[in-house]
Amino acid sequence: MYTDHCATCHAAGTDPRTPTVAALRQRAPEEIVAALTTGLMRQQGSELTETERRAVAEYLSGRAIGAAGSTNSTSLANSTGLTGRCAGPTAPLNLSAPGQWNGWGVDVTNTRFQPAAQAGLSTDQISTLTLKWAFGFPNATTARAQPTVAGGRVFVGSQSGLVYALDANTGCTIWTFQAKGGVRTAIVLGPRGSAGVTAYFGDATPTAYAIDAANGTLIWTRKVDEHPSAHVTGTPTLFQGRLYVPVSSGEEGQGANARYECCTFRGSLLALNAATGAVLWKTYTIPDESKPIGHNNSGTTRWGPAGAAIWSSPTIDVKRHVVYAATGNMYTEPQQGTSDSVIAFDMDTGHVVWVSQVTPADVFVTGCNAPTAANCPHDVGPDFDFGSAPILATLPSGRDLIVIGQKSGIGWAMDPDKRGAVVWQYRAGKGSALGGMEWGSAVDAEHAYFAVSDTVGANNQPGGLHAVSLETGERVWFSPPTAPACGSGRGCNAALSAAITVIPGVIFAGSNDGALRAYHTTDGSVIWEFDTNREFLTVNGVTAKGASINEAGPTVAGGMVFMNSGYGMLGGRPGNVLLAFGH
Repeated sequence: MYTDHCATCHAAGTDPRTPTVAALRQRAPEEIVAALTTGLMRQQGSELTETERRAVAEYLSGRAIGAAGSTNSTSLANSTGLTGRCAGPTAPLNLSAPGQWNGWGVDVTNTRFQPAAQAGLSTDQISTLTLKWAFGFPNATTARAQPTVAGGRVFVGSQSGLVYALDANTGCTIWTFQAKGGVRTAIVLGPRGSAGVTAYFGDATPTAYAIDAANGTLIWTRKVDEHPSAHVTGTPTLFQGRLYVPVSSGEEGQGANARYECCTFRGSLLALNAATGAVLWKTYTIPDESKPIGHNNSGTTRWGPAGAAIWSSPTIDVKRHVVYAATGNMYTEPQQGTSDSVIAFDMDTGHVVWVSQVTPADVFVTGCNAPTAANCPHDVGPDFDFGSAPILATLPSGRDLIVIGQKSGIGWAMDPDKRGAVVWQYRAGKGSALGGMEWGSAVDAEHAYFAVSDTVGANNQPGGLHAVSLETGERVWFSPPTAPACGSGRGCNAALSAAITVIPGVIFAGSNDGALRAYHTTDGSVIWEFDTNREFLTVNGVTAKGASINEAGPTVAGGMVFMNSGYGMLGGRPGNVLLAFGH
């Protein structure tokens, strides 16, 4: 089964984003079954029976499902909420209390700037941060869902689909909720009238959820797309009773699957009624449905246009009454004007107000550098899509800019009053399929901060942090990559792929080398560093270790810093721990 359905990609070793067999052996068989059933590999898994999926998982992991080292009794107890439970009742959840980080970018403009009053940390306190507690995610090799903090609680999703509410001070478990698929979005909290607080998120199936933030009970669910490869990766944005949900896809990974009719997915943005989950509008990033456009080299029908997924959190512009979302590359031709773009949607109707495309003709699917690739376009694009959320920044002069980093290695500033016209561009990295700016930049009142990945590409130098003037787009300082904390080897480099976070005077950035660092905003000097490359004693009794840090950024609130460590995919190293730092 593995040779017929998996080896073309996983044994080739030609694409650094595809886990090798050695990397897969570090995963639990339950995790591989989940990937083939509800995760990124569910299209390949749909070609297998349940028994075959189980057999492939046990073959690759080298362990039987339910065996020791796979799903042990401690992990099972934790997943059902029996281990590490908080003793006694918890206080009511108060959304107005200080010390909050709600959703992806801390506010609806996605600046990733946490004000001092909410951060609860000053620059001179950073050097004395220490680890307060660690929490292990059972049966996981990736920890990439950004924590949300409010009312003394931490809300976080996991690769297995378990969503946790933890005590922020101790890490004990208040409640758990089991979603249908893996949860990589942050949790978004909002008041539910006099009835309490609702927690919103999305999963890989792709379903949007509303649950009671006090106890984890389900309020509603909504399937947001029927495409078999669709999932929700970007954190939904809550504003004035509407939940804006972005839809992305794993169909881009079908480049080497000769039996697959590639491709038919179209990215989309939905507005849901936050109280009921009812769909108020849904707008596709590609207006026309896919249709047959030819055949691949095995005679299987090819479809197009397809792609333009929305990977990141939408951004609200209250003044202009629009929602901004950034799109990915095309999967198949004909090329559309909406891929690799920032799109402005009318809040009320979903009507596309304008589109600002920065990289045309970017048609790409994975595996096109392998000799067995079947579904590749004639002219393969550079894969320079946007994984970052648009940032709506306000300059000291009062002028607004949309700031966003791209996998091309270019940071862009666009004018929201001129249909996204480019104001300035800044070359921060060389760019590549896993290069440039991957998951999120940040701004404060004067500067934009771009963290560079650049893990793939000829003569690329991984990592580096840039500070750029918001007014002019000119470099203020550059902090070069440090020596990797993990030494050397696959997945051990100084790439800054994860989103970054800024508070007054300090930038926090997690690295692919497993280090969490704090940089001074005045000159980029490192003022604090913590190496996560080790096993941790966890408050819930789950064996956990840190490794590569990727995708989600640090959450800073109430005098504490929360960071996930472990990214067992896309050129990273596996881990499964949530770390909490404080004084």
